[in-house]
Amino acid sequence: MSGEELLVGIDVGTTLCKAAVVRAADGTEVAHGATRTPWTVVPTGAELAPERLLEAALAATAAALEHAPGGPVAGVGVTSMAETGVLLDGRGRPLAPAIAWHDARGEAEAARLAADLGAERFPARTGLPVRPLWSIAKYAWLRAHHPEVAAAVRWLAVAEWVVNGLGGEQVAELSLASRTGLLDLERRAWWEEARAWAEAPPGLLGDLVQAGSPAGRAGRGQLSRLAGATLTVAGHDHLSASVGAGATRPGDLFDSCGTAEALIRAVQPPVAADDVRRLVAAHITVGWHVLPGRQALLGSSRAGLALQRFLDLLGVGDDQARDELDRAAADVPPGSGGLAVRDMFGDRVALEGIGADPSPALVWRAALEAVAGRAAELRAHIESVAGPSRRLVLAGGWAKNPAARSVKRALLGPFDWPQVTQAGARGAALLAGVAAGRYGGIDELPGPAPAAPERSLR
Repeated sequence: MSGEELLVGIDVGTTLCKAAVVRAADGTEVAHGATRTPWTVVPTGAELAPERLLEAALAATAAALEHAPGGPVAGVGVTSMAETGVLLDGRGRPLAPAIAWHDARGEAEAARLAADLGAERFPARTGLPVRPLWSIAKYAWLRAHHPEVAAAVRWLAVAEWVVNGLGGEQVAELSLASRTGLLDLERRAWWEEARAWAEAPPGLLGDLVQAGSPAGRAGRGQLSRLAGATLTVAGHDHLSASVGAGATRPGDLFDSCGTAEALIRAVQPPVAADDVRRLVAAHITVGWHVLPGRQALLGSSRAGLALQRFLDLLGVGDDQARDELDRAAADVPPGSGGLAVRDMFGDRVALEGIGADPSPALVWRAALEAVAGRAAELRAHIESVAGPSRRLVLAGGWAKNPAARSVKRALLGPFDWPQVTQAGARGAALLAGVAAGRYGGIDELPGPAPAAPERSLR
């Protein structure tokens, strides 16, 4: 096939499955595709059939390839949401639905985990607080409610499942493993005591690999244009997005503004045990990064989900109405006229200080300030251990919102906003370039284009 060599990145996110085709020579995104992540809503949150998830990822990739220029595909990288996983039988077939990371199932299992493994010992070993969010609690819930999963022989995170579906090996990538509650952080190995607690059989968890490591080659059974391309698991989507946005320098703080918002700082290991305990208590997790030899301090909130709740409340359903609301919110002075949002990320959000002249703009500004204020708190906790950040870098769907950027600048200070269309997918494609030998390592990756000057909303 003639034409320039290409790389493909797939980002399986909470809201959308996205794909980007990238020119290997300079890292430029040349085509994109997307499709909705096919959740089934259930009383506790959401779940989906793993086969449908694979189909959605392939559909997004096919759409991107349809608009891509001619040229061979050298590598394919897949990044994804964390915590959610797929249980396979001995023939590689899914045995149960994949539970959404934000689903409430596993609360009883998390309480039992704290009692049995220790509410302080578990965070010290894993870098995570005891919560139903992690894969270990979801797996224990599935064992209790789906007897058929006792026959499972492999657990794969979402990105690992898609790589396997493309014809790749069943591996466990370190940054995704860091979100399971089953990884011994310091040893960089599976924690056997936690595996036994969950009654998981030996061998359920795959061999640990670094993001950007080759994981086989794409077969001919899915998308023919990918056949023979080197595959890699590109890790946790927020961390892959830091690569796609070029936030890989020492001292960079990356703000991934998606359905969930994550602030991430790469640090040299090890993080001192006392610092791990202090960070976890402040809702900052410690895990392994997609950057080789680095750990990630990650503070997150459900910012995108929370902001969407306010758009629904205000009846804003299309781009034109959103643009008008953003312009109006930009004219609101900091402090939102005394209006404040309390418990922004709880089940019941409260608006306080409603004055005599309330407006949608005041409410929207207050919601944006609540999200940015939480990001500022997370940043302070991260920097209390990692030291002051040299540069703040924004990317993600909500980074494209001009009102959100305006509020962030007011509360977090100056930032870089590189012009990448899909940071997570671009990062996955670049890590595929590492796996395929097109780049010698992270330091050789082509950077993104700088942001254009901001235009006023007024």
